[in-house]
Amino acid sequence: MKLILTQQVSGLGEPGDVIEVKDGYGRNYLVPRGFAIQWTRGAEKQIESIKKARAAREIATLEQAQEVAGRLKSLKVTLRTRAGDSGRLFGSVTAADIAGAVQGAGGPDLDKRRIEVGNPIKTIGSHRVSVRLHPEVSATIDLNVLAS
Repeated sequence: MKLILTQQVSGLGEPGDVIEVKDGYGRNYLVPRGFAIQWTRGAEKQIESIKKARAAREIATLEQAQEVAGRLKSLKVTLRTRAGDSGRLFGSVTAADIAGAVQGAGGPDLDKRRIEVGNPIKTIGSHRVSVRLHPEVSATIDLNVLAS
């Protein structure tokens, strides 16, 4: 099955890439979740717009990614959210919440899809979150979650 990726999928590629996968994987996983669209001649025209949008968001060079990683390393990120008396959060911290907290702390504007939260953050305290800035560069953010 021939598909066009609309989001980054680990092990397959970046948005705008044309990939060939098994029929069941594409039909049952990639397409229903919005990670890919069916390849057609009409959809082929969408590849350019997907790639332009990706280029506008993406950190272009390795040096630029290392500079952003250095800025993130020195940044103190605090996120205030609702929590119960026992220290458990009402819900969990999302990648969008983290991106907003980084920008609020004076950091760069991060794409929420690049933020990797290993285990869901459901308690107050200090947590480590990784960010894929470039295929060769990833940075860690020290996130301090406080009750509001």
